[in-house]
Amino acid sequence: MKYAIITGSSKGLGASIAERLIKENVNIVSVARTENEGVRKLAAEKDLFYKHFTCDLSKVDEVDLVFSEISDIIFSGNTEEVLLVNNAGVIEPIDKVGNLDTNKVNINIQVNLLAPIVISNLFLQKAKDCKLTIVNVTSGAGERPIQGWSTYCSTKAALNMFTKTTALEQQSEQSKHVIIGYSPGIMDTDMQVEIRSSSKDSFHDIETFKGYKEQGLLRSADVVANALVDLLISGDVQSGTIYNVNELLK
Repeated sequence: MKYAIITGSSKGLGASIAERLIKENVNIVSVARTENEGVRKLAAEKDLFYKHFTCDLSKVDEVDLVFSEISDIIFSGNTEEVLLVNNAGVIEPIDKVGNLDTNKVNINIQVNLLAPIVISNLFLQKAKDCKLTIVNVTSGAGERPIQGWSTYCSTKAALNMFTKTTALEQQSEQSKHVIIGYSPGIMDTDMQVEIRSSSKDSFHDIETFKGYKEQGLLRSADVVANALVDLLISGDVQSGTIYNVNELLK
């Protein structure tokens, strides 16, 4: 059997990835604070295994508990492949250093960086008899500084390095496991709404991001999800690579 575990699967890119994988006959484990009924119904129509877990990824104890339960379910004797998509992410706080909300900084680090590390660590411990592919959804913000996004840029840069380092370790062990990053570019999602709702004082480039929406430059989550899944099913995935949607859609 093939399983995909997707965090942040209730909306946006996570929901689109889940829907596309269901069409590819992959069993789905959904992880989010709320459940997407459309994803659940689509899996039922395809007669696939589907289970939703409610989880607040900003709470490490909750992450440990939920993903231990998930691993007990999916790492069974008849599991051939497991795909873990660490998709959930938060952009807040959007503000200059010196004005940052400490609680929002903590949540950002927990969700964007700590949760993917903890989950990946657990799954690599458990994936003894099947192939594990880990996709860490990152951002171009992890490769360049953006004023007002210091925490987001930092967590995504750290996630990229975690991805590359883990891949190097697995290659040294001649493991069959694969770990990659995926930078989805600018999408028409709730995160973009949140960005456009910030102030000029907090976010230097706000007019640029408003322009993306006004000029129709935001890709749909479905387009971005399909590019990722097409890559995964191509069989030509290079572990340790940070893939960019712009390159995949050329």
